[in-house]
Amino acid sequence: MSPLQVVCALLVPLFWGFQFVVIKVGLTTFPPLFFVGLRFAAVAAILLPFVGRPTRRELGPMITISVFFGGLNFALFFVGLGQGLAGVSAVANQLSTPFAVLLAWPFLGERPSTRVILGVALAFGGVALTAAEPGASVKIAPTLLVIAAGFAWAVGSVLTKRYGPFEPLKLMAWMSLFTVPQVMTTSLVVEHGQLASLHAANMTAWTAFAYTVLFGAVAGWGLWFRLIAQCSMTRVAPFALLQIVFAVAAGVVFLHEPLTPTLVAGAVICIVGVAITQSRSPVRHSLPTALRASVEPSQGECL
Repeated sequence: MSPLQVVCALLVPLFWGFQFVVIKVGLTTFPPLFFVGLRFAAVAAILLPFVGRPTRRELGPMITISVFFGGLNFALFFVGLGQGLAGVSAVANQLSTPFAVLLAWPFLGERPSTRVILGVALAFGGVALTAAEPGASVKIAPTLLVIAAGFAWAVGSVLTKRYGPFEPLKLMAWMSLFTVPQVMTTSLVVEHGQLASLHAANMTAWTAFAYTVLFGAVAGWGLWFRLIAQCSMTRVAPFALLQIVFAVAAGVVFLHEPLTPTLVAGAVICIVGVAITQSRSPVRHSLPTALRASVEPSQGECL
């Protein structure tokens, strides 16, 4: 990875880490699925005027990616985060990294080494330690929802790499548009008070909403899509782990969440696990030439 790509890869977890706190602030006003729908509607409205229509080859993959990256990932994540702690959710959500590394083997031919598998196991162990902390402060059900969101995120990342490259803003815009009916329809079925939340929203709620759109979506996902189009999944995915540091710190400072030894230990073990996955590149085996060309990372600049 070039120095500029590394900077971009560091900015993404910074934006996403602080977003854990921002989303919890917004969820005090908006129902979670409705919040997700509003977010994607705003992203689509901002980006669609500046991008072209998807080609016939792109349309199907974009719709499929929207189901995992958009509908499942964000719906599960917002619901789980709304009921749980920001710090614990940040650790649990990082299982998206080992999920992505593991899925890259069957889908992309990026076979993990023994060291990578060990790192994945440590990452899972760190999350398990955090989720198993005794006491009422950690709720298992919201944590499981966040873990499920991480798996959906990993599937979306691998599909983006497998069927790409896509132009990042174009993918962001159309994926957002395709996600809106998915989550809004679900919101109408399982939630209530959507219109009331719009009338009750104050400046703090709308500021939180704006952050999730501009930094969490447009800037964060735009950079992420660019990175996974240019770099190996096993090189890029572990940077997302740094969300833990920013999310836990923001949760402690702004939400006054407890910083327990179990949370710190689980986060450190998870970080060590993902660091190990970065210590050696995976070995690739007998990919057909055409397939290898379609997934081989570009060495171009991030922006």
